[in-house]
Amino acid sequence: MASAPYTIRRSRRARRARIEVSAEGVEVVVPDGLPLRAVEPFVEEKRRWIERTLRRIREAEAEQPPPQLVDGGQVPYLGDQLTLEVHVEPGRTRAHVACEGARLGVAVGAPGAEALRQALERWYRRRAREEVTSRLDPAVARANTSYSGLQIRGQRTRWASCSSTGAMSFNWRLLLAPAEILDYVVEHEVAHLEVHDHSDRFWSLLASRWPEYRHHEAWLRKHGQALRL
Repeated sequence: MASAPYTIRRSRRARRARIEVSAEGVEVVVPDGLPLRAVEPFVEEKRRWIERTLRRIREAEAEQPPPQLVDGGQVPYLGDQLTLEVHVEPGRTRAHVACEGARLGVAVGAPGAEALRQALERWYRRRAREEVTSRLDPAVARANTSYSGLQIRGQRTRWASCSSTGAMSFNWRLLLAPAEILDYVVEHEVAHLEVHDHSDRFWSLLASRWPEYRHHEAWLRKHGQALRL
């Protein structure tokens, strides 16, 4: 059986080759010094894992279809559904998004899903900073610790991270999940302020603060790839 199609990306920061599988496709990230002839055998070695991951993504999308980016369509927001009211205003150079109750008004300068998607992503990113901060600050206070900075990003394969210096990064797509999933990811990263690895000590600490962590980890594994616009 032929392998799934994939793209190759060189990375100066990569120490070894890795494969990233997402709803957008399969990407092989390789360090600068790795010859391209080594990529195909590496992908073939991981073929069964790639196929299983793609199958899980298709199953997740079947259970949770992606939002319909049209006037009257709906987009998820922390477990709720917001109905889109799209206004195309030719000549508008900057999109405007405003939420009123369960309605999300979007004014864009051009028709089509791409202009709408870009406007919505910018809005979700802004909202993500507010939603994360409102959870992160109380969480670090309860843990009697602190963080050094907060970034909102759009990583393909990572939901959040915590550096050794306490710099936090969260994926805006977490706002497409139920609120308790964002709550959990925040607690997960706060625990990393004290234990930086995923050792038994880390999981014990997390379990003491978030006993349901296994359930939410499983939810992200099953549905995470469907969280996209």
